[in-house]
Amino acid sequence: MGAMTRTLVAFHAHPDDEALLTSGTMAKAAAQGHRVVLVVATDGALGLASEDFRTDGDLAATRLDEARASAEVLGVDHVEWLGYADSGHDGPVPADPPGRVRFCRAPVEEAAERLAAVLTTERADVLLTYDAAGGYGHRDHVRVHEVGALAAEIAGTQRVLEATVPRDTIARAVRLAGKVYPFPKEFDPTSFERAFTARADITHRVDVRRHIPAKRASMRAHASQASNDGSQSGDRTLAAFLRIPRPLYDLVFGREWFRDPSVGRDGGGSGADGIRTDVFEGLS
Repeated sequence: MGAMTRTLVAFHAHPDDEALLTSGTMAKAAAQGHRVVLVVATDGALGLASEDFRTDGDLAATRLDEARASAEVLGVDHVEWLGYADSGHDGPVPADPPGRVRFCRAPVEEAAERLAAVLTTERADVLLTYDAAGGYGHRDHVRVHEVGALAAEIAGTQRVLEATVPRDTIARAVRLAGKVYPFPKEFDPTSFERAFTARADITHRVDVRRHIPAKRASMRAHASQASNDGSQSGDRTLAAFLRIPRPLYDLVFGREWFRDPSVGRDGGGSGADGIRTDVFEGLS
């Protein structure tokens, strides 16, 4: 008898978030024969992009198409959009666009019911979401954490894993990358020293080095978010990451990390240090 097939649902705030934090894990699960579904909360319409991607006046449609292209190269079964509008990162939350609600304004219970319906339909075994701080504090990412936690409770999803990065690891990687490739002005490399998760709190570390080609292709699929309209002094963050040569790229992006908020580091994982190495490990 073959291994049991599971269902992994990756819940992200915007198209392209999956490429950075969970695409390797998604590709690995799909390659192992598991069902993988990508859910994005917002349309990403407030993301930065050059005018080339705004000529038709519908960046939202472009970004959702990019999410589908990313999903295809990762082996994801399909993409679900919860129907919310991008809230933007900084400053006052813009007015709601016609017929849509900015995600950070959406009632948590309502959004959780939408996500729970997906989890129930898909019979999700594992939900990937974010930590309580939204990694680096983006208001839509914080709302993903709130909505994801409640949705999993409503749907009875067995495991919730918060996609994250060990603070010291990402801070060191960003410093190394910054010595070789210029980051845009708005990018604050020191922010990573205050973001994400302490290494001691990591419960899962997934080796995705065999799936680096899929991860890079996922990043490339989000071309609008790597574009530069000439007003920036360096590459956009996504573009800068893609310019990192393979040996360094593999070092930076060859592992993905998660925290299971329901358990502590009990030494029960398959890794030598007690950290679990498979997001499905230990499920009943």
